[in-house]
Amino acid sequence: MIQVCSQCGTRWNVRDRRRVWCPRCNGSLLPPSAPAPEAQWSARPSAPAAAPGAPARPSASLPPGYRWIAVRPGAPPPPRRTRRHLGPTPRYTVIPRWGLVDQVAPADAEATEQTRSGPSRTMVRNVLLVTMLAFGAAALIHLVRYVLLIVNRSVLLHPWIAAGATWLGVALSVVAVFTLVASLMVLANWLVARRAAAYAHRGGTDPRPAWLLQAGCLVPFVNLLWAPVFAIELAGVEERLSHLRRPIAAWWVVWLISYALSIWSIATSFTTDAQGIADNTVTTIVAYLAALAALLLAAKVVDGFERQPVERPSKRWVMVPDDRQQDDEPADAPADAPKRPDDAPVESEGQNPAA
Repeated sequence: MIQVCSQCGTRWNVRDRRRVWCPRCNGSLLPPSAPAPEAQWSARPSAPAAAPGAPARPSASLPPGYRWIAVRPGAPPPPRRTRRHLGPTPRYTVIPRWGLVDQVAPADAEATEQTRSGPSRTMVRNVLLVTMLAFGAAALIHLVRYVLLIVNRSVLLHPWIAAGATWLGVALSVVAVFTLVASLMVLANWLVARRAAAYAHRGGTDPRPAWLLQAGCLVPFVNLLWAPVFAIELAGVEERLSHLRRPIAAWWVVWLISYALSIWSIATSFTTDAQGIADNTVTTIVAYLAALAALLLAAKVVDGFERQPVERPSKRWVMVPDDRQQDDEPADAPADAPKRPDDAPVESEGQNPAA
């Protein structure tokens, strides 16, 4: 149902309820010109069909200029947004290499390469692992040989079994010796390179020459004393002696025990009686296990150094207030002179800070 305002001429769809005032200009609304909804939509009795030949009755129609429209209840729907064309899908002939990548070059690449010319951490770990496997296999075959010696006291062994156990033990012992020499050389080179990098990072050079370090780590009986000393000096230069003192001391002690057991095993290996051979076999097993423990502790010492790069020292420098500035106050300063902000008390005297 439509009502027209008498002042602004706005046509208002008042639906099935007649209104008086215009919502826009507060003018009076004219009465609706359409018939009432009861008369329009109410059920009417069906009229009898007209007789043929009778004149047709005129149907009810709206006044000129008006028409019925269908309007849903509530506010009008929002206008539908047209989706703009985004263009074709981007395609790349190669993988894009753009992105937020920080490519920061070291300050002095040549100096860094010179100070890090030694074996890497992975190489040291792999060589030590191979050596430990060789020592473990040698200890195992000597244990099998000892069991065969016990069995041979009452049962005659087959010649092939006895020869296999004997020569396999000799072969594994030779492999263990060669891998031990390789481990000593790799560890010596790593120690020389690590010391050079540590001293270079602090603006100096290693006071001990490279040949002296190599000799102190590779010459038998000499390396018992000097190799741990070199490691302790390196820990002191890197200011990590408090953390690495115990691992180095444990490795040193176990290495001394392994040295003693190895010498005793070699000295008693020339015996020919059955009991002497059995005792030497047991001594060899213990010596191999002690050497294996020394290698494990050496690997732990290397990991203790490599866990933190040389360029990132353990000690951190922080800024603290200088207490000597308070002592620099002149003695003849007047009593009513204003104090500095640093001299202001943090809390009142004789009061609880929580008060």
